[in-house]
Amino acid sequence: MEWVKKEDKYKVPIKSWCSNIEELAMKQAENLAMHPVIFHHVSLMPDCHPGYGMPIGGVIAADNAVIPNAVGVDIGCGMGSIRTNLPVSETSRNNLREVVTLVKKYVPCGEGNAHKEPQTWENLDDIEAYEERGWYSSHVKKLAFKNLGSLGGGNHFIEIQAGDDDRIWLMSHSGSRHLGNVIARFYNDIAVKLNQKWHADTPGTDLAFLPTDTTEGQNYINDMNFALSYARENRRKIMTRFKDAFTEVFPGTEFGNEVNIHHNYAALENHFNKNVWIHRKGATSAKQGETGIIPGSMGTPSFIVEGLGNPESFMSCSHGAGRVLGRLQATRELTPENCDQAMQGIVYDRWSKVRRGKAKGMYDLGEAPQAYKNIETVIEAQLDLIKPLHKLRPLGVVKG
Repeated sequence: MEWVKKEDKYKVPIKSWCSNIEELAMKQAENLAMHPVIFHHVSLMPDCHPGYGMPIGGVIAADNAVIPNAVGVDIGCGMGSIRTNLPVSETSRNNLREVVTLVKKYVPCGEGNAHKEPQTWENLDDIEAYEERGWYSSHVKKLAFKNLGSLGGGNHFIEIQAGDDDRIWLMSHSGSRHLGNVIARFYNDIAVKLNQKWHADTPGTDLAFLPTDTTEGQNYINDMNFALSYARENRRKIMTRFKDAFTEVFPGTEFGNEVNIHHNYAALENHFNKNVWIHRKGATSAKQGETGIIPGSMGTPSFIVEGLGNPESFMSCSHGAGRVLGRLQATRELTPENCDQAMQGIVYDRWSKVRRGKAKGMYDLGEAPQAYKNIETVIEAQLDLIKPLHKLRPLGVVKG
């Protein structure tokens, strides 16, 4: 832990594993420290950077309340990883390119891209049970079926990696797609209206809360858990198709050590002798002995880790490297040439042109390695939270 900050205006202290916190992220952490439902302290992971309402890489405990924006709009966003029995030496750039090409054929990638036909999942057959909810519509239902097993955009990825155990690993990063987004926005709007009605002392509308003993709070928890299950199934389907693509190129490959975890969610847990709602927004659970995944950027290593159960972080760790440049800032400051240098030796698609916004005509470099913190430094900063088990080097990358 880098430092502890407690000021008179705060209800609880802020504890940080992040050595250099951006001004906006710090302001968001201060708002959390003054929040009426906050419990014990605010934890900031070493990948911390500004989010919407709550910093990404933040962990909080709420007393008998849930805060929709402390989970975020991509409910259940998380990681999946699988270890193969294939030695790294048995791969080449050409056959890795074959796998990447097949993955893009089997898994819809990019914002707005989905399967042409509805996908199957027994839990989704009951989605009509939510038709009384304000977020439900025939459009939401249609997209929920077609988005299953799709990657999405932004920082979501599918990656082939070389492990320090001389084995090939497969990794993916995705969430609940459109379903989680509509649920999150719907309940934040409700929370804002209720907090205004109650004259709640919340620091702005971005951190509006729902008491868990209200119908609205219980409905959010129920619907959030539905989105969490959807996100987990989404990653499972992505991994199934990823394995299919891989075995087409490398027949007979065996798979094991599968991990499928969330890093945007709220859960009722016991911390400091109290049952509280832990909100992890861009943070991973790191209970004693628990396996976690901390990815780097598309050009830097990722880590399989084991949690140490540190109570000071609410038994959590970082969910990745964390940004140092926003997407638009990266587009303006970086060049395709120096980003290509950072990706040497890795199979990936070249940088595309930005199609909309102020940066029209420029290259979209928002996911380049230079837009992210140094993953080695991020791991080093949290060795009291996790034990690294495997270091995985990227060989082939598919971006959303």
